[in-house]
Amino acid sequence: MEVASLQTILLFMSFISFYVYIFLLRRKPNKIATHGFKSYPLVGTLPDFLLNRHRFLDWTTAILSRCPTNTAVFRRPGKIHGVITANPQIVEHMLKSNFDNFPKGVRFRTLLEDFLGEGIFNSDGDLWKIQRKTASYEFNTKSLRNFVMENVAFELKTRLIPILENSARNDTVLDFQDILERFAFDNICKVAFNVDPGCLGGDGTVGGEFMRAFEDAANLSSGRFMYALPSSFIIKKFLNLGSEKKLRKSIAKVHEFADKIIRTRMEERTGRDTTSSALSWFFWLLSSKPEVELKILQELENIRLQNGKTIGDTYSFDELREMHYLQASITEAMRLYPPVPIDTKACNKDDILPDGTFIGKNWFISYLTFAMGRMESVWGKIVVSISLRGGLKMGFGNKKARLTASVLERFGMDVVMEKGKCPEYLLSLTLRMKGGLPVKVKERIV
Repeated sequence: MEVASLQTILLFMSFISFYVYIFLLRRKPNKIATHGFKSYPLVGTLPDFLLNRHRFLDWTTAILSRCPTNTAVFRRPGKIHGVITANPQIVEHMLKSNFDNFPKGVRFRTLLEDFLGEGIFNSDGDLWKIQRKTASYEFNTKSLRNFVMENVAFELKTRLIPILENSARNDTVLDFQDILERFAFDNICKVAFNVDPGCLGGDGTVGGEFMRAFEDAANLSSGRFMYALPSSFIIKKFLNLGSEKKLRKSIAKVHEFADKIIRTRMEERTGRDTTSSALSWFFWLLSSKPEVELKILQELENIRLQNGKTIGDTYSFDELREMHYLQASITEAMRLYPPVPIDTKACNKDDILPDGTFIGKNWFISYLTFAMGRMESVWGKIVVSISLRGGLKMGFGNKKARLTASVLERFGMDVVMEKGKCPEYLLSLTLRMKGGLPVKVKERIV
């Protein structure tokens, strides 16, 4: 029996090797699909997916840019059929016009359930509506908005600014992405649970074990979407092997921390603020655009003069709303490097998308905000290049504006990496820089 089983396994592996050789390794380099993803017999898009999953955003962006409507059908073994798009009309159709037909779906919820449970970020139907309504009410009260801004001001003055001052005096290199993540997490815990985890306390290394566990859990959970065989994580999880073993340990540490804070509410509202992701990419882009930095500093100086303030004073809500150029610059950075670069839904029943693409029942549909920000069909040829532009006067998160203004008016940032080279991204639940953002901080002469 064992010999027969071994022969079956060897035969199967031989077939797979032969298939890969014939359809993947021997294909002609110039045999590229004019529109959409290259599809092979039996395995669909799997070969190209395996070759490019380490650069998934760049690969899919290039594919979608060649499609007439920036939309393509994607097929993999295991009944993974779906549509990937960077078309704003289709995104509006999913999220607004036909919202009820596109829930998160079983596949999405299953892959993230160990980490996110049934909280607002991983639920559908009535459960999602109840949590959404509760969160919307809580986070739109004036008292909470004031509490958020007070916490941001306190964290800036007592933790972030002293860390930057110390780094400037000692001429040390800081991982500014890590600093921003700690800053964001401290603020979330204070606002949501009235608990200070102190991740940015002292020299900026407090709470490191929990932060690493949280990052690992997010990275490994999102990595399940990139498996060649969709259900293989179940086997690894059952056997407690490899990445699933590490994920289990990371989630255990996150839950241990949650239990210490509040046993009944933390699972529903744990999350990482997108502020750290957005501002990490913003400061990297800004480092190569001194003319944009100068305009931001001039805008801040004008606002201070108009309101009789000095550097270090807290900005009011009205003053933050006057920072049009700063907010436009951050918004532009988010166009190119959105904190949440991809989102996935499921299709409840057959539908025809606005561009005429058919999507079947139980198919997935993913929209790439990363690709949308780079489509010439949306933005034109001029702005596809990586650059910061001003001029947009739109509302934006006051917390991001306050943090950025408070840092920029006192410090300059020299990015310590190869000039002109874009940092590698880490595709997790948010778009992070692989290896962080190393900077040298310099105090401005005031």
